[in-house]
Amino acid sequence: MNKFKTIGKSVVRRDAKDKLRGRALYPQDIYMEDMVFGYTLRSTKAHAKFKMDISEAEKYEGVLTILVAKDVLSHNSHGVVFKDHEVFCSKKVRRIGDPLAFIVASTDEIAREAAKYIKVEYEELPAVFDPYEAMKKDAPRVHDDKDNLIYHYKCNRGDIKKGFEESFIVVENEYKTNFADHVFLQVESGLSYLEEDGTLVVIASSQYPHFDRLEVSDAIGIEEEKIKIINPVVGGAFGGREDITLQIHLALATLKLKRPVKATFTREESFYAHSKRHPITMKVKSGVDKNGKLLAFEAEIVGDTGAYASWAINVMRKAGIHVTGPYFIPNVKVDSYAVYTNNPFSGAMRGFGATQVPVAYEQQMDILAEKLGLSPEEIRRRNMYRNESITANGQVLVESVPLDECLDKVEEEMSKKEFVKDENSSIKKGRGLAISWYGTGYGNGFPDVSVATVELRDDGNINLRVGAAEVGQGARTIMPQLCAEVVGVNPLNVNMISFDTSTFEDSGTAAATRQTYNTGNAVKLASESFVKRIFEVARDILGLNSTVGFFIEEGVVSLKMLPSKKVSFKEIAEYMNEKNEILSARETFTAQTCQMNPETGEGAPYWPYTFNAFTTEVEVDTSTGRVEVKEAWCAQDVGRAINPKLCEGQIEGGYVMGLGYTLYEDLNVKKGAIKNNKFAKYIIPTSMDIPKINSYLIEDPENTAPYGAKGIGEPVMVPVAPAILNAIYDAIGVRIYIIPATPDIVLKAIKDAEKNNNNN
Repeated sequence: MNKFKTIGKSVVRRDAKDKLRGRALYPQDIYMEDMVFGYTLRSTKAHAKFKMDISEAEKYEGVLTILVAKDVLSHNSHGVVFKDHEVFCSKKVRRIGDPLAFIVASTDEIAREAAKYIKVEYEELPAVFDPYEAMKKDAPRVHDDKDNLIYHYKCNRGDIKKGFEESFIVVENEYKTNFADHVFLQVESGLSYLEEDGTLVVIASSQYPHFDRLEVSDAIGIEEEKIKIINPVVGGAFGGREDITLQIHLALATLKLKRPVKATFTREESFYAHSKRHPITMKVKSGVDKNGKLLAFEAEIVGDTGAYASWAINVMRKAGIHVTGPYFIPNVKVDSYAVYTNNPFSGAMRGFGATQVPVAYEQQMDILAEKLGLSPEEIRRRNMYRNESITANGQVLVESVPLDECLDKVEEEMSKKEFVKDENSSIKKGRGLAISWYGTGYGNGFPDVSVATVELRDDGNINLRVGAAEVGQGARTIMPQLCAEVVGVNPLNVNMISFDTSTFEDSGTAAATRQTYNTGNAVKLASESFVKRIFEVARDILGLNSTVGFFIEEGVVSLKMLPSKKVSFKEIAEYMNEKNEILSARETFTAQTCQMNPETGEGAPYWPYTFNAFTTEVEVDTSTGRVEVKEAWCAQDVGRAINPKLCEGQIEGGYVMGLGYTLYEDLNVKKGAIKNNKFAKYIIPTSMDIPKINSYLIEDPENTAPYGAKGIGEPVMVPVAPAILNAIYDAIGVRIYIIPATPDIVLKAIKDAEKNNNNN
């Protein structure tokens, strides 16, 4: 029985009505008097020195200014890890799509037309588009002052040579994933202006407005306190809004013109503006004994980070840590690399490196199982993590590892549906299983800090000031739920303030599945401190001698032993007003992780971990290669569900995104150019492609989490691809080693298998 009043209740999303009725304000919807418009001119070459003449464009009627590198007021650089992006390229371009100039004009149409009069003269340089080529000593350097290899993660545990020597079966394969885009429905758009006191305001949809403010401040040379970032409604993010796109351009233009400036990208521009999911090549070798126990695992993982690092180090480190899968393996050797090329830049995207690697490790498990004569379920049960298991990094999983519950649930539920294969049909049916794990937060000992402040308003309601960006995950709903549960009020009486950086403190990015755990903990701690302050003031107002024995119900503080002794929040607020004081409480929470040894990988890189098991049923048309996903069963470890309906929404959204990643989505990058830079060519799932998705929430509360809740924003996508790929194999007996598994790839794999069988 749920002992909570608010936790575990499917409170309706706060932003639902406004979005459904079209009242939600995105940057595109905001207009200001005297506003002008900007357009970014971008490089058409992947690697080149260049000269630019803007004189003709400046004369174009309606053009107000054209900003280039020399107009950047302070540092012409930005970047989330390395400051390797230039605001405007100064001497050379490193990818197609690099920003060269920002044309500001009286209309958007004039700005775009005037850009055609800018003369750019390129001197093309040798370019490199393959990360393996880029790692060679004589390869062209993307950044003149840096090697193309920017990061190498190592993990060495046990004796890998001995592990393979003692293995009964060893399988070795190569797997590949492609560039993928976030394709959030709201393209980049922003607006900047100056307030009367000179404060610079930038409105732009963001996952981390405080970091945007830091980047803008560094580029324009104005203190952060004189800059506001307003984060309006965000139409999807998935990691693609972690890097700066147009914020600095807008700020510079407004400072120069002293007018509001707005810019909105087309879909084609959006494809070039933000980061991509790292394409990764994985060479993987696995060894087991006769009983199906894993003895050894070796992997070489190479990630193409394109022209700029963005989050490459963190992504490829996470890939290296997660590539072993949620399995105990005594002997492990992993090498993971992040490499510059002249391709579009890669960065954060839902799953952050942990999404690519199960394409390898979960197919390896099925291959081993088949060779041993075991079922896919059985080989996983013999190896998967449980409480007190030790990872390849030497980390002890001290609690909340409900993998067996997840696996039990999907097996039980899927078995209820009849499943019969028709061997005479060209449409083949198959079912596939995958399990996975996902580490929460920044990790590797990084100070992962969140801050929250709870304060009493004059009307007796509560302000919750917290920097948890709402990017669609439901933060604006569950943070008030957490606060309300502690304080003892209705969640609707908690007003969350998180739009304007001048009104709340930094709580980190809405990424890495960290907001529910990290910021949720800060909210709970601040709410508990707030209650202590409320009790102290109630004691004083009621003339009592202690804060012991109070309880709160619907915004009224009462003494249990004498209920007539009570005072409302509103009366407490009036009492504080008379004293000219505000009743508030501020707390911080920092997640605990430990840095890893750079040579062995020994350490505790993440906490907590989240686990899941997904199964999928597919049909494969062997005459066309088309794969149709018919139904999915998804059991997700949530620790504790703060809002079950929101959790189910995350699972459904994550599954659909994973389905597109597995079967359809390919940027088709050729020599640095994105060939599929429009929705007519970049295919994502429509409502017609979405199967029946059965969601199951597995609750196993985590002690260090707020009410036991873990974040699930990213993990819900991680097992989708391998579950589908294993189902395809079950259907047609052919293994797919590269995604997306488009019809041409599946059909070729079928033909190749037939050819090999005939030759044998």
